[in-house]
Amino acid sequence: MPISETSAKTVPSGGGRASRGGRALQKGQQTKQVIVDAALGLAAQIGLEGLSIGALAEVTQMSKSGVFAHFGSREELQISVVREYYNRFSDEVFFPAMREARGLPRVRALFANWMKRVAVELQSGCIFISGAVAFDDRPGPVRDALASSVKTWLAALYRAVVQAKEEGQLNEAADEQQMAFEIHGLILALHYEARFLNNPDAIEHANKGFENILARYGKSGAPVSSPFTQANPGSKE
Repeated sequence: MPISETSAKTVPSGGGRASRGGRALQKGQQTKQVIVDAALGLAAQIGLEGLSIGALAEVTQMSKSGVFAHFGSREELQISVVREYYNRFSDEVFFPAMREARGLPRVRALFANWMKRVAVELQSGCIFISGAVAFDDRPGPVRDALASSVKTWLAALYRAVVQAKEEGQLNEAADEQQMAFEIHGLILALHYEARFLNNPDAIEHANKGFENILARYGKSGAPVSSPFTQANPGSKE
């Protein structure tokens, strides 16, 4: 029996169309990811507000209609970029820290990972920060996506601080919300000092500020070191 006939008998009706449809869907997803990657890089330079279907079409060398077909609107494109940025942030900062023990070792890991990411973003910019400036007084889905991402991350940081107190590594009078607020404040100050004021000592000041926070809130005898904090945030290791 010819191979073509055997194939026809072993493939269910419509299987060829389903296979082609699956490949088309996979290709579409890959193309969309390429667009999101390009949009993320562009947003880091010009901000979310500067993103447009036309600008992205030029960067990706696609037609405007081709880009539009994957998102439908500029707003959906911006939201997709926010989601991708948050996913990468979580992969680099949050999930590796979860391998550390509950308590101050995990808090230290979160801060150290955060600092490593900031060291890179000092060159390209942080979408959370630039987005907050652009959308702070502009209600809508993009602002909601940005705020939700930041709140989720800060909740994880706060939870790590609470666990440190539960482990007996913080003073009984330590205010967990205040401690998390101060750690977040260090990162915001670092971005401002390093990117806007070009302060070459900004990273060192942020690290010292973190140690001062731990010294103020930490209980004597609590873990004081972590392999994460020994690395230079700007190193490639």
